[in-house]
Amino acid sequence: MEYVFDWCTDYGAKDAALEGDKYERRVISRTPRQVVYEDLQEEKDGWFWSRHVVRLDPPRHWHSDSIGSHRAYSLEYRLTSPADGETELVLTAQRRPYGRGEPNPRKAEWERSVLKSWKRFAKALESDYNRSRASVGKPR
Repeated sequence: MEYVFDWCTDYGAKDAALEGDKYERRVISRTPRQVVYEDLQEEKDGWFWSRHVVRLDPPRHWHSDSIGSHRAYSLEYRLTSPADGETELVLTAQRRPYGRGEPNPRKAEWERSVLKSWKRFAKALESDYNRSRASVGKPR
């Protein structure tokens, strides 16, 4: 669970590629209890910008409040340990139009998009975890 928490909250420039997206991510500040970062993406009708303030509560929980050119989000992340010994992420979200005031995508559309991103993250996370386990005990 600690590995999953650390991996999920290690925000950086690589996140866009993992998500299959093209935004630029810049970490503004990072402390043991908070990360602040901004995402910027050029679109046909202008820029999409957002600022995220993430409160860290290791090893099972983090919360992100985000505001940007299109919407505001409040995201709650919780890690659980199901009986199978794996680690599961439970994500709850609230969103509202902000800035340019465009309507939110339909809930089902937004959920599909988030699920697609997290499936990519999960694949990368599992790959990184397996690689880290394989290197344990190997001579350098």
